Amino acid sequence: MNVQRINILGIPLDLISLEQTLEQLGAWTTDSSARKTVVTNNPEFIVQCQNDQQFTADIGKADLITADGIGMVLAGKKYGHAVPRATGVDIARGLMQRQGTSLRVFFLGAKPGVAERAAKACAEQFGIQIAGVQDGYFKPDQEAEIAKRILESDTHLLLTGLGAAKQERFNEQHRAARVAIGCGGTIDVLAGEAPLAPQWIRGIGFEWLWRIVKFKRWNRGLRLLEFAWMVLTRTK
Repeated sequence: MNVQRINILGIPLDLISLEQTLEQLGAWTTDSSARKTVVTNNPEFIVQCQNDQQFTADIGKADLITADGIGMVLAGKKYGHAVPRATGVDIARGLMQRQGTSLRVFFLGAKPGVAERAAKACAEQFGIQIAGVQDGYFKPDQEAEIAKRILESDTHLLLTGLGAAKQERFNEQHRAARVAIGCGGTIDVLAGEAPLAPQWIRGIGFEWLWRIVKFKRWNRGLRLLEFAWMVLTRTK
């Protein structure tokens, strides 16, 4: 698939729709030799990358970088690009719905017990095979063993919810699954721990504001303001 890669404030982004993303990941997850990484880029990532060279490098090495956030769409428009969205939640659900019983998924991240609940819910809803589960509260010296478990379980799709930068570092360093995607809070959503914004709010692109207000994530609001300032004051 021929996908155009652009830069938003110095950080790469692929111009690829959700439908195209699901087609590409579907092909990769059925290829036993594939070891691909996916980043769902958002305004907070771009702000963090300004002072994190390793995070920037890991994003740049990813095989696919989608736009997760209306801010990416608006920034793209300012710089002359039509940016489609493909969020972590929509990618995970879409791929599991499409491939069902043929897909082996490993759930990595969130608080103890949450990955298990997410795996159980997805197995019941989509019929997926559970390759494994692991919460995100592990020590650095356990990381290699966890990566080995993922690799030996022949994981088709690894959902890595370890938080920005840490999840991308894990995926890039180990490449232990056919497709590894950094998905933030997606595991919490799949487990029913964190609700999504109502569909009408998502439809108009204001789920970011809904989350800030509902969960009192004021620091996130400040980062989004910083991103908006960067877009307004920088030429590319």
